[in-house]
Amino acid sequence: MPARLTSLRLLVLLLILAPASALAQATGVEQTLRDLSATKWQWMADQNVDDLANLFHDRSKFVHMGGTWGNVRELDIIRSGSIHYKHADVHDVAVEIVGDTALLWSRITLQAGVRGNEVSNEFTVTEVYKAIGGDWKLLALTFSSVRDEHRIEH
Repeated sequence: MPARLTSLRLLVLLLILAPASALAQATGVEQTLRDLSATKWQWMADQNVDDLANLFHDRSKFVHMGGTWGNVRELDIIRSGSIHYKHADVHDVAVEIVGDTALLWSRITLQAGVRGNEVSNEFTVTEVYKAIGGDWKLLALTFSSVRDEHRIEH
């Protein structure tokens, strides 16, 4: 009987600890995605198209105020400087993971050079990532224009 009681206690302990372990793991993945998004903004500011090309999925799409296009055009725009993402001041971030897909929403103030003009815009940016072969690949990035008081609900 004592061995059976010990096994039962162990089972109860495992059931209590399992959700905490799963939460810690999810939080680690969420932080990885937050860091990856921040790194992406820096690569865009630095016009680092090599690392961006590795991050962008071959079929990725980018939605801007002026149109929607694929990764080849986005990389050309960054390389040429026709849009120079100088600095993204990130105010808020929310991350949700669904299987091997991650959704990341950021409220940002973007400082950019657009065809020779300095601009500053408030956006909520939606990023969609997919885990492929041990790496996160960006599938979509959408800029949505917002007002200062816009908030992301967590």
